[in-house]
Amino acid sequence: MNGYFQLINANGMTSVRLVPPTDGGMALNVNELTDYLSLKNVKIDNLAGFYQAFSAASAETVIPVTGRQSYPQQEMLSVTISDDHMTATARFYPPSNDGELLKDADEIIQDLKFRKVIVGIDEQAIKSFLANRRYCEDIVVARGIAPVHGTDASIEYFFNTNLSVRPTRNEDGSVDFFHLNTINHCKEGDLLARLTKEVEGKLGQSVTGDPIRPRQIKRLSLKYGNNIDINEEKTELRSKVNGHVSLVTEKVFVSDVYEVENVGTATGNVESEGSVVVNGNVLSGFAVHAKGNVEVRGVVEGAEIVSDGDIIVARGINGMGKGILKAGGRVIMKYAENATIIAGDYVESESILHSNVSAGTEVRVEGKKGFIAGGIVRATEKITCKTLGSEMGADTVVEVGMDPQQKKIYQELQKEIGEIQKNLANIEPILANATARLRRGEKFKPEQVKYIQSLSEANKQQSARMEEVKAQLRGLDEKMRGEGNACVIVTGDAYQGSKIAIGDVSMVLRKSMAYTRFIKDKGDIRATAI
Repeated sequence: MNGYFQLINANGMTSVRLVPPTDGGMALNVNELTDYLSLKNVKIDNLAGFYQAFSAASAETVIPVTGRQSYPQQEMLSVTISDDHMTATARFYPPSNDGELLKDADEIIQDLKFRKVIVGIDEQAIKSFLANRRYCEDIVVARGIAPVHGTDASIEYFFNTNLSVRPTRNEDGSVDFFHLNTINHCKEGDLLARLTKEVEGKLGQSVTGDPIRPRQIKRLSLKYGNNIDINEEKTELRSKVNGHVSLVTEKVFVSDVYEVENVGTATGNVESEGSVVVNGNVLSGFAVHAKGNVEVRGVVEGAEIVSDGDIIVARGINGMGKGILKAGGRVIMKYAENATIIAGDYVESESILHSNVSAGTEVRVEGKKGFIAGGIVRATEKITCKTLGSEMGADTVVEVGMDPQQKKIYQELQKEIGEIQKNLANIEPILANATARLRRGEKFKPEQVKYIQSLSEANKQQSARMEEVKAQLRGLDEKMRGEGNACVIVTGDAYQGSKIAIGDVSMVLRKSMAYTRFIKDKGDIRATAI
């Protein structure tokens, strides 16, 4: 039991009886005692002597406080409410020798309610105190009701939603184009997604009766496009057709699959609102346009393939200078030769030869060969290859640090500025001459006036357009300067004569290098070892 004190009123004076702790209880704190005396308006006559007597006390003893007898003091409690208002702790003090005990549990409960403790009162703890009074000891007499937190809604998808997944690689590093695992096939009736709805929480209460709100829960709903059924409970999505399933901005799409053996004279050009699978080849001069993905299991010749999704070419493309692969997502192919490749996301291949390639994120040319030789390859973030250029000195350019499409716009805007400047150079001398003649008082024929007015309007329009183009160029300049971590990585040989551009700076290799990472550092391109 903790050490405690009792106020003693006798013989016209006031003293305190100090009771030492027992059984490992805590010793009495002098500050607690002086706070109690102050609360009861009992002033200490000799403060120094009082403190000295308190410090010297080692057994039960009585210390004088004042030569005036104080009023009788009833047994009392102090109440402390925790910072989170979830617990109320009482500390009881004994009555003075001439004071009264608290009568019963009801009196203590009323005292707690007076102190605004009204919820979760522990009557058993109060009764235990009354059965065995223990003073100067913390007793939890009330506990608030904790809120019951709800559960967030969640959605489970039954197909691969990782859009950046890479194709399967063989042990030798080559890509297994027959097991790409990059397109999610689905069949009619397949379960695509399941929603587990949120569970609402319940309010709690502090010991003072204030509501405590549970944490906010996350609510979700299933979002989907065509060719999909949803159940009555709005918790399950199933495919209505055989097709390809994908997740785009939290919305499930299923595209019909149009399957054909070859694209050529027997089929003509192919256009599909869904996805297209070509089991064979796409012949030169033909085109495949699809809103979904396009998978070609053979070769693409000098043909055009345009897809809002991904383009997969198992054998590769012999572009013959006119073949085009343009995808809103990824382009994955065995090889590219004399072709144009444009991807909104990344491009992956085992070799790229004399081709024009642009990727929204990165270009990876790896595997057995892994070479980029001839042509231009552009990516916003990174280009990785095994071999860059060739011993024969093929003109090879790789560019990173800016979105290829934005760079194309940049170049077009620069060209437009040149044309505007040329137009203004032709118009302004004529207007200056006409102005000078008017100042001399010369008269113009109506058709001359009309011509000069048209030139003046054209000058205004061209000048305004010049300012617009300059503003766009300034914005693109800022983006070109923010290359971040853009780099070119060559895991084998980078041959002399290859050109590397990062943002707005470039370099031509004066000698061949190996195992090199090219980065932009302080306005220059620097080669570092990998």
